[in-house]
Amino acid sequence: MSTPEERLAELGLEIPEVVPPLASYLPAVRSGSQVYTAGQLPIVKGELVAMGKVGLEVTAERAAELAAICALNAIAVLRAETGDLSKIKRIVKVVGFVASAHDFYGQPQVINGASDLLGQVFGDAGRHARSAVGVLVLPRNAPVEVELIAEVAA
Repeated sequence: MSTPEERLAELGLEIPEVVPPLASYLPAVRSGSQVYTAGQLPIVKGELVAMGKVGLEVTAERAAELAAICALNAIAVLRAETGDLSKIKRIVKVVGFVASAHDFYGQPQVINGASDLLGQVFGDAGRHARSAVGVLVLPRNAPVEVELIAEVAA
């Protein structure tokens, strides 16, 4: 079976640099066998790649792509914290926030972008519990934010 890094390469993806915190927090905290990531925005090479509300300025399809970028950034945080993605025993929980137009109700489909990528990268260990929450606004006017809880090997 291939490693998470090999699966990322097969998907044509590279693990990005960890996005530096935008305020007073850490990118991740390890407590026992769990790693909690901070919320990750769709930032690529230091730039927020989209802004606005899903259902207005951003389509649901584009938002799902952005959620996958958020998940990739969270994967980068996990690797930085653990040193090796093969140490991830399970993605336990995903929380996704979607800056939503008042009449947009497709938050679960948007966060599928993150969930699907995690499943592709970690296989069965990427299957997780999840919340997909619609919010009024996110930092920097981002359309999507994703955070993870992962169980890691000692």
